[in-house]
Amino acid sequence: MARSTSTDKGPNNIGIRRFFKVPHVFVLLFIIVIIAALSTYVIPAGEFDRVEDPETGRTLVEAGTYQTAEQNPVGIFEVPGLFITGLNEASDIILFIFVVGGAFQIITATGVFDAVVRKVTGALGNKEILIIPLFLLLFSVGGFTIGMTVEGMALVPLAIALARSLGYDAITGVSMVLIGVYCGFIAGLMNPFNVGVAQGIAELPLYSGMWLRIIVLVVLLVSSSLFLIRYAQKIKKDPSKSIVLEMEQNRSVEELPLESGRFQTRQYFVLLTVILGLGVLVWGVSTKAWYINDIAALFLAIGIIAGLCAKMGPSRIAEEFILGAKAFTLGALIVGIAMAIPVALEEGMIIDSVINGLASVIVFLPDAVQVLGIYVAQTITNFFINSGSGQAAATMPLMVPLGDLIGMSRQTGVLAFQLGDGFTNLIFPTGSTLMAYLAASGVPYEKWVKFIWPLILIWFVIGGIFVVFADIIQY
Repeated sequence: MARSTSTDKGPNNIGIRRFFKVPHVFVLLFIIVIIAALSTYVIPAGEFDRVEDPETGRTLVEAGTYQTAEQNPVGIFEVPGLFITGLNEASDIILFIFVVGGAFQIITATGVFDAVVRKVTGALGNKEILIIPLFLLLFSVGGFTIGMTVEGMALVPLAIALARSLGYDAITGVSMVLIGVYCGFIAGLMNPFNVGVAQGIAELPLYSGMWLRIIVLVVLLVSSSLFLIRYAQKIKKDPSKSIVLEMEQNRSVEELPLESGRFQTRQYFVLLTVILGLGVLVWGVSTKAWYINDIAALFLAIGIIAGLCAKMGPSRIAEEFILGAKAFTLGALIVGIAMAIPVALEEGMIIDSVINGLASVIVFLPDAVQVLGIYVAQTITNFFINSGSGQAAATMPLMVPLGDLIGMSRQTGVLAFQLGDGFTNLIFPTGSTLMAYLAASGVPYEKWVKFIWPLILIWFVIGGIFVVFADIIQY
């Protein structure tokens, strides 16, 4: 009887696991796009008037001008076109992913990353876990100074190689970069794209109130370090607990163990090329307003020069580039397909309706929770407008007079915006930057969500505490 019971349970459990198996990421995104299209039949269409700021050239929403518009629902037969439009609108990011993937494959083939990782791990000794907070701090600097987010994606392959050499996994490696840049971006000490734009609209001195944002940065870095260290130590002790276990087990057999040899002369030249290239990147982004196309061209040049330094022939460089770009095909397509979600919402003209509805609800909330209402409203809006400067331009002209009405300081309104805008950038599928990082790492979106949601929840609570504190002290 016992044997019979055992065999009965096995197939049932297998059937349950198969029933609840997470579908392919394309299927998940397709479902979300369908829901977005259907919502255009339910949510009334509407729009605000927009005006151009003569000083900055930004297009801003004009408060008090919301009006309903003729319903413009997205038909079911229009859905395939949404994906094409999404791929077209994300074409610069998709091209960037292919170019960076190809360039870094050339650099990886020189063996320089293996050599660097061995040097770093040897220098750390038994303090290897410190690499996590060090990476988070390093990349946060780029986030809170020049608003660096997608630019850090280029270093994901190196971070993953380093994490794996320490006994961790790919999700640890990509997190050391992605969480780091967003800790800095969200805190926004001198970030021109979220705090800079929002304070300009709120008519506050640029980067004023920095003392509280410094505290926010420290709290985010500490909480993120503890979260990531706990996960890294758990999977080092028991690799079977890795969220991307199957991915780690299926790594290409061509990924050989690190060699114990010293740096070769040609690898020093490759490393120098990469370091100088990153210096040019910082210079270009901070002084020349470089973005996707400029950075892609730079990394293409870095890859070719690195290959020549390693004495690769032109054909070998081309083969390695194609190999690297090919590895990023799935991730690049995911970025474009995810872009179909905001496209559906824009074509249905319901984004302004959602923003207006959220603002209307906040006015009727009890006084004690109105500031939290603004924080939550900004968080929800981030799903529809996943851009710091774009969300600031769309919501701050509404939230500033609303804050004045309920007695909330404008500095607190900026804080509620930057925290509400920032945290969910690491989980909402409408974020092209998140999808680009996952493409670079090969981490499936559903695995990332399983990994990151506890930290997002922690951050969300921390953000609420800071917003309430700011309101209490009239920040």
